[in-house]
Amino acid sequence: MNVAIIAAAGQGTRMAGAKPKQFLDLAGTPIIFHTLRAFEECAVIKEIIVVLRAEDTAHFLSLAQKQNLKKVAKVVPGGATRAESVLRGLQAVREATAEIVAVHDAARPFVTADEIARTVEAARLEGAAILVSMPVDTIKEIRGGLVVQTLNRTVIRNALTPQCFSYKLLRRAYEEINVSDPALTDESALVERLGVKIVTVEGNARNIKITRPEDLAIGEAILKELGSGQWAVGSKTG
Repeated sequence: MNVAIIAAAGQGTRMAGAKPKQFLDLAGTPIIFHTLRAFEECAVIKEIIVVLRAEDTAHFLSLAQKQNLKKVAKVVPGGATRAESVLRGLQAVREATAEIVAVHDAARPFVTADEIARTVEAARLEGAAILVSMPVDTIKEIRGGLVVQTLNRTVIRNALTPQCFSYKLLRRAYEEINVSDPALTDESALVERLGVKIVTVEGNARNIKITRPEDLAIGEAILKELGSGQWAVGSKTG
């Protein structure tokens, strides 16, 4: 069974609002439910585990009743860091039936079912796969406020989510880290430490993480494009 862990336990401090960013409205619907809908519509995902702050659980469940999300199997309380939160989600996965685990940020509502399916399939074949996009800006390495070098844009990618791994591989990666370290914000980095090959799956740069207030405006613009038929939810990306 392929399981999705939706990481939604962050406080969203950069959004500077009283409400966690994943519960902010995007076209009248909380961001987290746009995200969950993509996984609900992805045929290869059979179960969804949502990791939330304990104080947000009741609010989430009250809203979820209206969303007809049949794959949401468990809601578990998050930890003090992203790594600890994802580990708690991982501990809620049924080991006997687990195959591929897809970890996704709740604040990335524009992932498509196709992107999820392709990343899961790549992980099934190789053991580990992450969704990526090509950067559009020139990237500089900076130290002490000075430019050290210009990176070759053709060989670097933006790391997106979902990031997908065999259940046993991801559990092994988590056994070798300190989950209290706030710098551990990427599952791929944990698996990289094991010396495991991680394949990349090209996704769309539209799969943004809503982090700052201006990202909401960008998100509204993306939804208008989706509504106009320029993009179809769950369609293949280019």
